[in-house]
Parts: sequence; C-alpha cells; structure tokens
Amino acid sequence: MYYVLKILLSSVLLAMLSEIAKRSSFWGAIFASLPTMSIFAFVWIFLETKNTVNIAQLSLGIAWLVVPSLILFVLFPILLGKSINFWLALLLSSAATVIGYVLMLRILKMMNISI
Repeated sequence: MYYVLKILLSSVLLAMLSEIAKRSSFWGAIFASLPTMSIFAFVWIFLETKNTVNIAQLSLGIAWLVVPSLILFVLFPILLGKSINFWLALLLSSAATVIGYVLMLRILKMMNISI
C-alpha cells in the first residue's frame, strides 16, 4: 500500500506539472525547476530507513550531477530553434546529456569523489 501511495503522489505531481506547463511556460519552468522529486526521495528514504547519512550522500550526488543535466536544457531549445524535429532534438540532447554524465563521473573519479 505504501508503494502504491508513493507512485500515486509522484504521478499526480508529474500530471500537475504537465497541466501547469501547458497553460504557462513560465510557471511550468518554475515548478519543473524545483527539486521536488529529490525532496520526495529524501522524505521516502527518511520515512523508510531514518538513514540521514544515505540521504546526505544522495543529495551530494544530485548536486554533482545537476551540472551535466543542464546540457539537455541548453541544447534542446537550441536544436528546436534550428527547426530540428522534436524527437530528433530530444534524442540528440538526451544523448549529449548522457555523455556529460559519463564525463562528470570520470572527472569525479579522478578527483577521488564518490557519489
């Protein structure tokens, strides 16, 4: 039952974001930029385990990986602005983001930072 509740709350949040973004790209961007899913993850983990060390590690890992995730948000609108097909633009910007993650993980490993 608890698992179903987590799925329902997360799904409702995503549906609400989609509806808000259809009406206003400004408010959609505001709500999408909030770390809501991360906060949900922190709360679920805390409620289930009370393991604040794990939550802190997750939070730090998210912080490091925000940097390569920005690739998608910069490249995607650039590609769309060049009249590239939506799906191709999404695929290319997603692939570039994955490459960014791989590079970031290698850099973190070279710096002896584990996430």
